[in-house]
Amino acid sequence: MAPGSVLEVAAGILRRDAHVLACQRLPEASFGLRWEFPGGKIERGESPAQALRRELREELGIGAEIGAEVARIGHTYHDHAPVLLHFFEVARFEPEPRNLAFAAIRWAAVAELASLDWLEADRDLVRRLAASPGPLPPLPGGAPR
Repeated sequence: MAPGSVLEVAAGILRRDAHVLACQRLPEASFGLRWEFPGGKIERGESPAQALRRELREELGIGAEIGAEVARIGHTYHDHAPVLLHFFEVARFEPEPRNLAFAAIRWAAVAELASLDWLEADRDLVRRLAASPGPLPPLPGGAPR
């Protein structure tokens, strides 16, 4: 990545009843053992939705129908390049998610989301999810690309 460039990441909100899938980073990863939404870096030539579909297959072994983009958050961590996160509702997925890349995954009740130690860039979205039990409204122009 070129100096001063922004790392773009796509992440998914997977829901089951009143639960959201939370993923805990590996201990040896940067920000080890913090919780995050599944997803990852957008590669050259990929749209954010395409990147998320690929990452969900790699991290959780699922095929996914990516819904609307519901949040776009920029954040800069100390000693890291700025990151721009694209968050999408995941409309449908199959089969059952399997942990292929994390220390742990869990279906967390919406009411308990804020009690997990989330990555800083995810915390505003976690608060929005806790305040709104259903799917979040799409961003203007936030349809999958």
